[in-house]
Amino acid sequence: MRPSERLKAHLQQYQRMKPLIAIKELFMIMLCTIPYAITVNQLLVPHAIVGGGVTGLCEIIYFATNTYVPIWFSSASINVILLIIATITVGWRYAARTIWGVLWLTVWLKVIPIAPVPLLTDSFMAVIIGGLFTGCFLGICFLNNGSTGGTDIIAMIVNKYHHLPMGRVLLFSDLVIISSAFFLPAIQAAGFQGAIEKILFGLTYTFMSSTAVDWVMNRMRQSVQFMIFSNKGDEIAEAIITQAHRGCTLLEAQGGYRKQQMKVVTTVARSYESATIFRLVRAIDPNAFVSQSQVRGVFGQGFDSIKDNT
Repeated sequence: MRPSERLKAHLQQYQRMKPLIAIKELFMIMLCTIPYAITVNQLLVPHAIVGGGVTGLCEIIYFATNTYVPIWFSSASINVILLIIATITVGWRYAARTIWGVLWLTVWLKVIPIAPVPLLTDSFMAVIIGGLFTGCFLGICFLNNGSTGGTDIIAMIVNKYHHLPMGRVLLFSDLVIISSAFFLPAIQAAGFQGAIEKILFGLTYTFMSSTAVDWVMNRMRQSVQFMIFSNKGDEIAEAIITQAHRGCTLLEAQGGYRKQQMKVVTTVARSYESATIFRLVRAIDPNAFVSQSQVRGVFGQGFDSIKDNT
């Protein structure tokens, strides 16, 4: 079998794995909406604490209408409008994943009841644990190319065109929503000092959630450098370019012991892309020698912009 035919066979094998990857991502998106719904219905609403995002706006509607409009209903309605924007700006593929996330978030917000007694009686612990709980799973959701809708759409758009942390974008977009909760009768009932305290709790929750999102995203978006030693360097390089969509460089090398000529493929990718590259290398040459190392400050096409760091 000629090299081009072998490469075609290997790529066909890799293509067969893609549906399984997509199924895994959809499952993770569905799973990550559960902690979000639990935090809202079991921690925030019972304490009359308004979080950020569209869910926070839905809490405001919920309290302003004296619980007449359910959170799940207003969340679904607002997200329909935002999904239209996502389809136009980010693309239908992202919108499809977002529809999936919004669908399951709506389901869990409806299925998980609003607790008459808070899951955690201490408000401060509720916002700290709830923020970390939600933020970590939101980060995982983003890394699986998903979203729960709402202001996540705005954050995704900004993150696509500008290298700004998504958590920071979410934090600033949520400030107005949380601050506006000050005028709700349910908040005012606690008195001026109590109302300020609840606003601060809402800001604390959003800060913890945004920090957790950034932590998860940054951990997974760290860059790594590969050096792949193989007799099938040309095939591996072509697979990385066509399947992982990363550039690479081929270096001529000679083994020190056997003096055997070989190609060394060097490439830089995000940490979460490592699994894809390893799968490609394993499919083409299971005996390849691969060196992986973490790198800092990767600038250029596909990574951070040089002008943003000058």
